[in-house]
Amino acid sequence: MSAKIRWGILGVAKIAVEKVIPAMQQGEFSEVAAIASRDAARAASAAESLGIAKSYGSYEELLADPDIDAVYNPLPNHLHVPWSVKAAEAGKHVLCEKPIALSSAEALELIEARNRTGVKLQEAFMVRTHPQWLAVRERVREGAVGKLLGAQYVFSYFNRDPENIRNKADIGGGGLMDIGCYPITTSRFVFGEEPTRVLGLVERDPDMEIDRFTSAILDFPGGQASFICSTQMVSYQRANFFGTEGRLEVEIPFNAPPDRPCRVFHSGGDLFGEDIETLEFATCDQYTVQGDDFSRAILEDREVTTPLEDAVANMRVIEAILRSAESGCWETP
Repeated sequence: MSAKIRWGILGVAKIAVEKVIPAMQQGEFSEVAAIASRDAARAASAAESLGIAKSYGSYEELLADPDIDAVYNPLPNHLHVPWSVKAAEAGKHVLCEKPIALSSAEALELIEARNRTGVKLQEAFMVRTHPQWLAVRERVREGAVGKLLGAQYVFSYFNRDPENIRNKADIGGGGLMDIGCYPITTSRFVFGEEPTRVLGLVERDPDMEIDRFTSAILDFPGGQASFICSTQMVSYQRANFFGTEGRLEVEIPFNAPPDRPCRVFHSGGDLFGEDIETLEFATCDQYTVQGDDFSRAILEDREVTTPLEDAVANMRVIEAILRSAESGCWETP
């Protein structure tokens, strides 16, 4: 294996072409060596514009390439599990976009594939390796806000395009799968425990049937997290953590900008904010950090930062929220 992990990209998804690939190309331990599409012309065009050496007209051809060490899977949600399993069976390590599966049962299939093939397989929650989130968790653990009692989130954007994959209910579209999964994973990350029960409310689009506005409460042993997420609301995102002695506010928690520093605000509780300490984090691209972290796990033969067991737990919370929205009751993940 070379000093850099040689990556193959499954598909020409917008997130891959516009964000992830350019970021990974800046990595110290990552080399994007090939890209595949079911349309050979689209793959060739993407390869040319991004300076990628190889392009393939099928995913199977890329997986058969012995020079590819790892695969990034940004395909639509319903293709995450089948193509991640095929990649693992081809001996490729896999970094798969979130949500990694359509259900916890599907996610368990990935654990079976990982154990059977011996490859490394991880859900691509880039927030889990971003410096601002590592700092938030560390400050909470150090007692900077006293005892953590509550977390509140908002994450939204506006998109009513019926052709957009996020608006196709039958292939895993909807707000909870697309963006609600972020408050879930980060609240579990910061609390350092699993919610014992959840409560959810869901409003569905009458035409597309996807959840367009979802709110939820996650009841942890140590406190509560609540969030709203929407695919048909003004674009906004924020995360707040409240303790007995202070609070932390993450300014841009999920789409952390790659061209300017990120900021987290720490307050001891002054209502006018006169005591606010601004924590500033050096400019970085969270997709570069994520790619290099996974590449290093391969090179160093260590456990990935976020194991698949965590992905299963996150999916179980999503499922419980959806059950709660139907039952009108608290549900256990």
